[in-house]
Amino acid sequence: MSLRPAIDFLLYQWLQVPTLTRRSRFAEHSRETFDAVLDSCERMAREKYAPFNRTVDSQEPYFDGERVILPQCTHDAHRAYAASGMLSAAQDYSIGGMQLPCTVVAAANSFFAIASVSIGSGLLTVGNANLLMVHGTRRQQTVFAHNGFSGRFSGTMCLSEPQAGSSLGDVTTRAVPDGADFASDPLGPRYRIEGHKMWISAGEHELTENIIHLVLAKIPGADGQLLAGTKGLSLFIVPKKLVDTEGQLTGVRNDVALAGLNHKLGWRGTSNTLLNFGEGKYPVQGQAGAIGYLVGQAGRGLHCMFHMMNEARIGVGMAATMLGLAGYYASLDYARNRPQGRPVPSQPDGAGGALAKDAAQPPVRIIEHADVKRMLLAQKSYGEGALALNLYCARLVDDMRTADAGAADEARMLLELLTPIAKSWPSEWCLEANSLAIQIHGGYGYTRDFPVEQYWRDNRLNMIHEGTHGMQAMDLLDRKLRMDGGRGLREIARHA
Repeated sequence: MSLRPAIDFLLYQWLQVPTLTRRSRFAEHSRETFDAVLDSCERMAREKYAPFNRTVDSQEPYFDGERVILPQCTHDAHRAYAASGMLSAAQDYSIGGMQLPCTVVAAANSFFAIASVSIGSGLLTVGNANLLMVHGTRRQQTVFAHNGFSGRFSGTMCLSEPQAGSSLGDVTTRAVPDGADFASDPLGPRYRIEGHKMWISAGEHELTENIIHLVLAKIPGADGQLLAGTKGLSLFIVPKKLVDTEGQLTGVRNDVALAGLNHKLGWRGTSNTLLNFGEGKYPVQGQAGAIGYLVGQAGRGLHCMFHMMNEARIGVGMAATMLGLAGYYASLDYARNRPQGRPVPSQPDGAGGALAKDAAQPPVRIIEHADVKRMLLAQKSYGEGALALNLYCARLVDDMRTADAGAADEARMLLELLTPIAKSWPSEWCLEANSLAIQIHGGYGYTRDFPVEQYWRDNRLNMIHEGTHGMQAMDLLDRKLRMDGGRGLREIARHA
């Protein structure tokens, strides 16, 4: 079964995406250009991603002493995705983008997620670059963000530490000015970064020329002590390899070292790392400490990082959705082809009035059984409902950026409220869909003969990725519902 009919219905019948072409930013587009992008991405996902989903699950990343090794299919997929222009699809024409609506980009990326979420399609790289396009200097945008959009560089987000997961106020990574002239570096105020970061997706690999880490760290006060709480956090660009002011590699390795790979339940195709910053393994100019460039204002790091975090939360919600739908399509196909059991007769027998099955009848396909139908319909509703939610959020992004002032502000308020829900609801209920897919397969469901056990393993991570359910609930109840005097909730009620 294909994802495309659901995508077409949501984009064109419900969200009325072609009406966006009336706005100047999208004026050169049409339903035909949108379809061409969807067709191209669906084909690329079918050819470069789907055949290798099991490969990247079984051939996990490993460190050979010098490099993190990934299967060749991951390199091929990344190369094809970067060459397609999808990394910069929503960006301005002036920097090589396509100026596509975010709604269309989100729909197009769903094909890669359903084919192999574990290979990945640039979610963090795009989020990293988008953050810099908002909070970085012009030079930082040109050197780091534009090279992320082109596929030369990839990006990460480095928040958590071994002792500080969601509790970012407890971060102990330090950033100290690098010399007396630290403030005059063309790439931004230059600091030396020292600390450890944990759970860094795609933190080390050979897929791109460079990896651009966005690192939360604290600048010590005059007394040398770190300010307690999140208000002390600043954000830094820490490249794996140092670059010049034109973005060319200098040949100098920054003091960022792989401390270890985390071996995960799912998403095994994406390396997950523990990184040491400034331990002295790769000293720069004979001195320990990774070179980092301040983004925005000191002490405003978490404010900047939320731009990437919120994008990633919606991206995780979409990944969870696609895994739920992948399990639904697999179990639907299985139910249509697996014979098991006999139908219950509609009339009782003549003796005791029991609804006795006729053992002489051939077995029926299990899709004819009421309980299997129930489980299939539950999966369909969870998956397609979550897809609608995530594409609606993408449409809100388009409205926030291109609608008139009133509609844009309304879209902003709705998106603020819905972001923790768009992450949490799909990651919980599409995981339940994956569990039902295993149930429909019976004993085969928990073997590797069928893909549904992998879908469940991959999806179990999404309840934790980018903040647990508890963190999202606190964000929703403590911050989002109270914003602007509860305006977001009133807007939701008005649109219901």
